[in-house]
Amino acid sequence: MAASMAAAAQAPVPDSPTIEAKAKAMLAKLTLEEKIKLISGVDDLYTNAMPSVGLPRFKMSDASVGVRSWGPTTAYAGGAALAATWDVDFARKLGESLGRDARVRNVNFLLGPGVNIARSPVDGRNFEYLSEDPYLNSALAVSYIEGVQSQGVIATVKHFAANNEEYSRHDTSAEVDERTLREIYLPSFEAAVTRAHVDAVMNSYNLVNNVHATQNEFLNLKVLKGEWGFHGILMSDWDSTYDSIGAANGGLDLEMPSGRFMNAKGLLPAITAGTVKESTIDDKVLRLLRTELRYGFTERPQFDPANSTYSLADRAVALQGARESLTLLKNDGHFLPLNAAKIKTIAIIGPDAWPAVPSGGGSSEATPFTPASIVTGIANLVGPDVQVLYTRGLPDLADVFSRSHWDGPIRVATYPSKDFTGTPENSIQDNITDYNPAWWSRADKSPRTIRYTANFKADKAGKYMILAGAGGGEKYRISIDGKQVLEQKQVEGQSPLSASVELSAGQTIKVEADYLPTMAGSHFGLGIVSEAGMISEEVKQYASIADVVVVSVGYNNSTEMEGSDRTFTLPWGQDALIEAVTAANSHTVITLTGGGATDTRRWLDKVPALLHTYYPGQEGGTAIAEVLFGKHNPEGKLPISFDRSWEENPSYPYYYPVKGADTTLHVDEPGRPPVDITVGHVKYGDGLMVGYRYWTTTGKHPLFPFGFGLSYTTFSFSNLEVAAAAKSGSPVTVTFDVKNTGGMEGAEVPQLYVSDPSAKAKRPERELKGFEKVHLASGETKHITLTLDARAFSYWDDTAHKWTIDPGQFVVRVGDSCEDTPLSANVTLN
Repeated sequence: MAASMAAAAQAPVPDSPTIEAKAKAMLAKLTLEEKIKLISGVDDLYTNAMPSVGLPRFKMSDASVGVRSWGPTTAYAGGAALAATWDVDFARKLGESLGRDARVRNVNFLLGPGVNIARSPVDGRNFEYLSEDPYLNSALAVSYIEGVQSQGVIATVKHFAANNEEYSRHDTSAEVDERTLREIYLPSFEAAVTRAHVDAVMNSYNLVNNVHATQNEFLNLKVLKGEWGFHGILMSDWDSTYDSIGAANGGLDLEMPSGRFMNAKGLLPAITAGTVKESTIDDKVLRLLRTELRYGFTERPQFDPANSTYSLADRAVALQGARESLTLLKNDGHFLPLNAAKIKTIAIIGPDAWPAVPSGGGSSEATPFTPASIVTGIANLVGPDVQVLYTRGLPDLADVFSRSHWDGPIRVATYPSKDFTGTPENSIQDNITDYNPAWWSRADKSPRTIRYTANFKADKAGKYMILAGAGGGEKYRISIDGKQVLEQKQVEGQSPLSASVELSAGQTIKVEADYLPTMAGSHFGLGIVSEAGMISEEVKQYASIADVVVVSVGYNNSTEMEGSDRTFTLPWGQDALIEAVTAANSHTVITLTGGGATDTRRWLDKVPALLHTYYPGQEGGTAIAEVLFGKHNPEGKLPISFDRSWEENPSYPYYYPVKGADTTLHVDEPGRPPVDITVGHVKYGDGLMVGYRYWTTTGKHPLFPFGFGLSYTTFSFSNLEVAAAAKSGSPVTVTFDVKNTGGMEGAEVPQLYVSDPSAKAKRPERELKGFEKVHLASGETKHITLTLDARAFSYWDDTAHKWTIDPGQFVVRVGDSCEDTPLSANVTLN
């Protein structure tokens, strides 16, 4: 009781006349220069102190899957894994744990959650965001935020808004119509503000409709602070501010990590000239002061000695999240669960089997004290009577580059231009091994392009892998006999790319690589290797003697990360690894690490079982072992549609900027020469048809649908009842029963979708508007009640600029995925 009372006392108090008077009294003591200083950060992760009014500096931390910035911590199943739990109660528990972890590290601001929509499977940050659906995102984000802020820590919802790709994130404009913004990309932020009362919002790097988010008056002033009544702090993402006056007048309250633009040099002349009002600066400072006062930051220490830096209680929360998120996508012939009593030898193979892969890379990545790998999780569970064999199965990247056997020397032509024109400087070398993915190398602005030309001769028939990589921000193109097979065009870097080609014995191919460096030196690597010869000898040996094989593949913190998009295909060599294992042993289960859908076409029909693990946090290996061996029934549900191919995804034709539509944006940073940047324009031509909305509306089918996930038991739905008639805008109550009809305790997620076939406007065929996670013993039935509010039946009317319900007949559908809805009923709204 004492602990819960202490936690309640730490929660923020509402705004009050007392807080307002105190904030204004503090404001009155500040000079204009001091006010301007307060609206920027310092030392990367702090607000500025102001001793003249007794204001210390306040500490921030990156977040989402753990309190990242201040040493090792508990790493949770966050982002896409959290969304796969479909568990709002767990989301709150996760938020509370993060809040406690923050307090014991003296952190005032937690920079999460990220709630951007998973529009495309190749977005490098999907793993740290949530789902493709705004309703699911909203429900989980609200609970997460409430949990964090209940511990006296400010949550920061991000990235506002339409931040749905990492491609050229500083220089790309998301061109989105208002209806699509309102129905798909803004609701999660709206719920965070109006329902969870989040106290900080972070703008995104990208432009929205040709205006950077940090100075976007429509987003920041009209919608966020106007319509939604946001009273907290709007901060920039780190170095996402691009204009002093634009940011000041466009609603930004706090520039992080420092005042590059919102500083005295940029703002004092503007205030003197009247282009920025001092009252605008005052509003920003008051927002900071009110928020900090409501949390009591000036009256109590943020450090809470009741919490532990290394917490066994929070480890239990991490394990719960991992258990709930794991999603079984295939289980032919009830291959799973495995029976340890019938297994003498198990082989665990693959790059993600060890060490543990708790998270993707970037600012959300937390370093756990004790990460459990799949190898250790399985070994600990099966005990000493089962022989556990492990091999990574694939060589290191450098080995592929250095051991490629070229047919003769590699000819290198270095051109004094950006387009391979002019007289080149020629040289020869034996291999191309300079790959370095670092972003921090010294920039080289001198015009320079490099063309490598070489021959490769296949010593035997079979598949060969072409592997290439370049430094962050650099580009390349690889051609085989004049046909392009690989291209890195990502502006901010990408993991090594690979392609597979079939060659006959003795066949010689001409390889040409065009490399466009942007940094000093060379950061490019290229190799060709036989796929069969690339796989380690232990793979076939271990697989052939094992009773069962677990192949752990997918991405990690260097192949799926902030700052670059990821490939839809598995990272290099992994498809070939699976094929080699399944050729030796058909009793193979795949565990797949990643933030979303991945290409499975080369091997899915060759394996009986597939378990999607997302990034399960530090306890992932333990939870995966429990699910594989039936100690825990899988209960995760897909938070995304799992596409067969990247080309089938509805965003595919609209993902990259429109060719020839670039514009120039002038950036004038105070104290530095002005520069022009080129802005690419991404047309959101998929509109409302994101993810399952596209699939269900077109009648087509992805590989695995949104909301799908298998269990070791079975469930049935029955007795659907919906109000026969209701006044438009009044709540509609939906009830039904869910029964566990199988022989094992398990969890189900009944999902409620609403269709509006009589709408005047074009709408998706169905949209998620309710769900509830239920745990049922074998034979148990639970009666579910879900309430649909007016928004559940509404769409955004662009002409009227408001949420609108067209009277008529709606259809309510209930089931266990967007495609499997056995219950349906009509409801008429007048």
